[in-house]
Amino acid sequence: MESNIDKYKKDLDLLIKQGSSLLFGLYNDFSSEYATQIKKLDNEAQEIIRTCTFKDKYNAWYNASLALIKQLVPERYDDFVAYYKQPKRKALTFETYTISDYLNCFVVTRAGQEVFKPSSIITKYKQQFAILESLQSRFDSSLYEIKELLQSDLFDSELEAAKELQKKGFHRAAGAICGVVIERHLSQVCERRGIKVTKKNPSINDYKSLLQANDVIDISQMRRIELMADIRNKCDHSKKEEPTDDDISEIISGTNKIIKSVF
Repeated sequence: MESNIDKYKKDLDLLIKQGSSLLFGLYNDFSSEYATQIKKLDNEAQEIIRTCTFKDKYNAWYNASLALIKQLVPERYDDFVAYYKQPKRKALTFETYTISDYLNCFVVTRAGQEVFKPSSIITKYKQQFAILESLQSRFDSSLYEIKELLQSDLFDSELEAAKELQKKGFHRAAGAICGVVIERHLSQVCERRGIKVTKKNPSINDYKSLLQANDVIDISQMRRIELMADIRNKCDHSKKEEPTDDDISEIISGTNKIIKSVF
């Protein structure tokens, strides 16, 4: 079975390959400005430049890259987004002009003359691409902590175990496993984000409150975590009310969503 680490590496390799083609696509868009540099490339590279289109393929690359960066290097997430869009800018200048502006064909003029050339976004795209490429060295570095990725593999196997227990009618045990997975994952998120946990034995709701206070989760994620905590408590503590099969299906599905969407 392919591990999560292998999946991430495969996804990253593909995105880097696609990202290189997108850069060629930008050079194609501004071929008149970069004519001298393009002529120095070999025939294969020049052919790629002639056939690549940036505007048609960038958004798919951006969305996939953003998801990977959010999972592996959340500390660079805001930087990556800022090169694409700056919603709170006061004016459209060379510094604030983004890839989104270029995709929407915005041109800044003054007295009928361009203030700066749209080709300035090549530098910003290169910065995005560099952030993505940096993930590759982190995978290869012996100093890179892969605990989160290994933990993700473990969580997947534990959810499979919960599904088997559900099939055999061991609902409380299945729900308890999911509760532990959620607690471990939320603890990991707090650790990665530098959120201090002061309680000795924090519960799912304790982690939820900390993540909410630090703007890590939105309202829908908060409510999902609360629901999972309620079902988990029914499995662990309530002796009067038995968890139903629907409860267990809900907590297995919800647990999977939490570990895949809360970072």
